[in-house]
Amino acid sequence: MATTSEARGTGRAVIAAPPGSLKRHQTRTAYLFLLIPLLFFLIVRFLPTFMALRMSLFDWNILKEQQPYVGLENYERLFQDPKFGQALKNTALYTVIGVPAQIVLGLGLALLLARIKGLRGLYRALYFAPYVTPIVAAAWVWQWLFSPQFGPVNTLLVALGLPPQSFLTSPGQALATTAALVVWQNLGFQIVLFLAGLAAIPRTYYEAAEIDGASGWQAFKSITWPLLNPTIVFSVVTGTISYLQLFTQVVNLNFTDQGGPLGSTMTVALYIYQMAFGRYAMGYASAITVVLFVIILLITIFQLKFLTRRYDT
Repeated sequence: MATTSEARGTGRAVIAAPPGSLKRHQTRTAYLFLLIPLLFFLIVRFLPTFMALRMSLFDWNILKEQQPYVGLENYERLFQDPKFGQALKNTALYTVIGVPAQIVLGLGLALLLARIKGLRGLYRALYFAPYVTPIVAAAWVWQWLFSPQFGPVNTLLVALGLPPQSFLTSPGQALATTAALVVWQNLGFQIVLFLAGLAAIPRTYYEAAEIDGASGWQAFKSITWPLLNPTIVFSVVTGTISYLQLFTQVVNLNFTDQGGPLGSTMTVALYIYQMAFGRYAMGYASAITVVLFVIILLITIFQLKFLTRRYDT
């Protein structure tokens, strides 16, 4: 039941809404505002996923008038396809190389940047600049730097008395060169991420450790690393998803030979693109998409379960 009270200085009665009614109104408003981005997310993300799942059960080719139902034949073909196996292997190598590298370098540089006082903003801006650089432009510059004929890197190697390297034209070096580009470009984001995590750690913990005579390594192992766990988990999960979906850098590093020499830089995402828009095999490309989606989902669940640590306060 509504209650009334005399407004101070006016003599008018004011009806106050029950606390429960106000709370329900706020809850409905919150759900309403959440519904709009949720609908957008469902339409943009989940609807295409279900459409891909459906298409993967058909011999879907946009050049054909009929799209016959083939059941699981696309998946059977997929696991017998050596090119898909090569693309999956390359994608796994990108992830294994890139994610640990960008975390170690990002955390190390963040620890150094957190200590400096002068020109702090300049250093942070310089490290963050590659992340906001267009990927296509960065890939073209990288291609020029590592060009076997006239690249500055080979020029420097020759000046130092070392033999020139093939880099992007070598099946044994192309993947590592491409991974280096991705790590370099994502490094700025990792640094900012770890700087935010370090800033959230109370300084009193370090002061207490210093009073107890703990060394720098002991403070890092017992304070910094455990309290950075949420940041590290976020970095690992987002980094893994990014590398499993790697596409733009691979395409633009060797635009005339997408996938690199002998398919040495081919990724699953690029193979999906080639099947869908090169050969118009939408059904087969959809099957690969579904498999990639399942792989990313399972790896993400595994990482969240086994990397997250909870500490009692």
